[in-house]
Amino acid sequence: MNRTEELLAEELEKLKDGGNLRSLPQSLHEGRHILSHGRKMLNLSSNDYLGIAAEGRLWKEFLKEGYHENGLPTSSSSRLLTGNFPEYNELEQKLARLCGKQSALVLSSGYHANTGILPALCTHKSLILADKLVHASIIDGIRLSGAQYIRYRHNDYGQLECLLEDSHDRHDRIFIATESIFSMDGDEADLERLVSLKRRYPNVMLYVDEAHAFGVRGMNGAGCSEERGISGDIDILVGTFGKAAASVGAYVACSSIIREYLINRMRTLIFTTALPPLIIKWTSFIIDRLPSMKTEREQLAAISGAANRLLENKGFHTPSTSHIIPVITGDSASAILKAQKLQEAGFYVLPVRPPTVPAGSSRIRLSLCAGTPWEDIERLIKSI
Repeated sequence: MNRTEELLAEELEKLKDGGNLRSLPQSLHEGRHILSHGRKMLNLSSNDYLGIAAEGRLWKEFLKEGYHENGLPTSSSSRLLTGNFPEYNELEQKLARLCGKQSALVLSSGYHANTGILPALCTHKSLILADKLVHASIIDGIRLSGAQYIRYRHNDYGQLECLLEDSHDRHDRIFIATESIFSMDGDEADLERLVSLKRRYPNVMLYVDEAHAFGVRGMNGAGCSEERGISGDIDILVGTFGKAAASVGAYVACSSIIREYLINRMRTLIFTTALPPLIIKWTSFIIDRLPSMKTEREQLAAISGAANRLLENKGFHTPSTSHIIPVITGDSASAILKAQKLQEAGFYVLPVRPPTVPAGSSRIRLSLCAGTPWEDIERLIKSI
């Protein structure tokens, strides 16, 4: 072992001592369940919010009807070389209509989207005002942008208003960055308030990550922005296909000018191999069906609301207003122990620890899915 490896080993030992050492879990999927360590457990750690992946019916239909034919399993190139297949154009047109925007751009992942958009659009004279709890990928994008930035207190729009008032005339452009449904707390941004703040200044743009809302909110599943009727007032809408849409990849819905600029400046698009046409066909197939999945969205909302109320009645106060429900334990050791106990009771949940969440706020993160039997939810709450 050389000196560098010795130092790395010491860091790993510190993570272990603090209860924050990670490892890749070994498991098999069986519908809504996970098979791991000889146990069959209800999967409550998946982002398959509409149950599309677990249920499998749409995938069988996709194969049976031949939608996959001529869909290559590789693109072999970036989109700017030979990877821009016709399927991309079709999907982007559907997304633009769904999101109520002029255009859309499909990307390889949500991480590629959030680490690429702000660096492409910002200059060293720009300012980014980001909610304290935005996803790590947005934080990485902010750091890569080279712009000045301030992370305002979570959902503290009074502080944000003061920051805008103080700085709007000192920067060429300002971006307000937030999630619509926050990935760890399950609470929501006040998008109407953010739109109102943005409208005060001509150089302010609003960036909203709909990753955990896409598919599960809005009449057609386009997210919280559609649900609240303000899609047209949000400059940059980002969403992912790897959660409720049961696929892989991401999109940004925006103006035609922003789309063209990103194609020319966004490094995570320019220098990345494009998603294969087979994946794009499957995603397009799901997008066609999202508007008709109102029943699944209503089921998910009902289950989530009832689960939150049951937890409140048991003395667990969560910030959640969605299908993501954190049970906060505080220290990492307690989160690990709680997860182990719940797995023994038949629920596949995992501890979420720093740096994913702030120190002292380790938790069990419950990800609920449409179609989960209510008796399982009741049994879960009793086990917690």
